[in-house]
Amino acid sequence: LRTSQHVGSIAIHPEDHRTVFVAAVGRLWGPGGERGLFKTTDGGETWTNVLNPGPSTGVTDVVIDRTNPDIMYASSLQRERRAYSYVGGGPNSGIHKSTDGGDTWRRITVGLPDGDMGRIGLDISRSQPRTVYAIIEGSGGGSFRSDDYGEVWERTSSVSSIPWYFGQIRVDPNDPDVVYHLGVQLQRSEDGGRNWERVARGPHV
Repeated sequence: LRTSQHVGSIAIHPEDHRTVFVAAVGRLWGPGGERGLFKTTDGGETWTNVLNPGPSTGVTDVVIDRTNPDIMYASSLQRERRAYSYVGGGPNSGIHKSTDGGDTWRRITVGLPDGDMGRIGLDISRSQPRTVYAIIEGSGGGSFRSDDYGEVWERTSSVSSIPWYFGQIRVDPNDPDVVYHLGVQLQRSEDGGRNWERVARGPHV
């Protein structure tokens, strides 16, 4: 993946360590290059592009359901840096789901913002895999939760962060309602993403 340039996430199959997924964001200063979601089944010797949302759209995150590795989620991001501006979102940004181990994908839209989205972070609850969380940047964004394996989403809050550096969300492995938002300030929710409190405090925060 020599022309992918930027990698947002790497996910290793929980039962077969030779199967790996790479979320390649791609070039920043223009379209093209190796971008999208790539899969290897031979430990990285060869790669197949299994999700390619467009020439200016890469993939920033990929997560695997550890109880059923055939179920996966990935987030795409349409972006481009220009000398006079930054395009940090577009119609090709979104959440995608696979039910065959990452070979084929379909876009999920029910309950998600209607307009263009920016960077999207994803995580699956290990203790309750039907529960999936997303942190979405852009108009109408915030924290989102699904309790039916990503089919239908509910916006739980307007929490957001700087998408170039953060845009990640994590679920407590033992409690599906305890969620962490990784941003300039680390925040925690104990009610499924509806209310957040800052938990990391220091002399400069």
